[in-house]
Amino acid sequence: MLIKHLDGVPEIHHSAYVAPSATVCGKVVVGEGSRILHGAVIVAEGGRLRIGRNCVVMHNAVVRSTPKCSTDIGDHCLIGPNAHIVGCSLEESVFIATGAAVFHAARLGARSEVRINGVVHLKSVLLPDTTVPIGWVAVGDPAQILPPGEHDRIWEIQEPLDFPQSVYGVERPKPGETNMPEVTRRLSRLYGSHIDDEFISG
Repeated sequence: MLIKHLDGVPEIHHSAYVAPSATVCGKVVVGEGSRILHGAVIVAEGGRLRIGRNCVVMHNAVVRSTPKCSTDIGDHCLIGPNAHIVGCSLEESVFIATGAAVFHAARLGARSEVRINGVVHLKSVLLPDTTVPIGWVAVGDPAQILPPGEHDRIWEIQEPLDFPQSVYGVERPKPGETNMPEVTRRLSRLYGSHIDDEFISG
């Protein structure tokens, strides 16, 4: 399914393949020989989104850009089933395994790997040839790679990266308070822009 969003129309190379049950929405470029498999969702949410040559985005993966963070995926990258990639850049030959997540403004060097259920956090940088083990978390610039049980160490690095402000444009709430009403209002406005989307095919 190809969808026009905010005057952005998907550009699919004639040699690429988009499965009938996949969704490609907005200003998305899919390069030569790339494959977008069943159930994958590729959405340019205001920012640019480019997928290079000979990439494979597997079943039910989600790849997004945002108004603040474009997404750029280099050649020969593989995005595994149920992975979530948003507002980040991957150099060539990067492997993102099943269920992994890569967050806003992260940068992954060539030939790096994020294995099953691994996480690369906001604004974190993986040097080339780096591996994030199964279920581990990469955080910081350059990234420290920590096991999920090391929450306090992860949070020490993650807190100053300021996810609420960087991603949603809101202050982190004080203890006993919440910023969710403002977060959801802002997201409602953003995603409300899809009301006027136009189906091109599908």
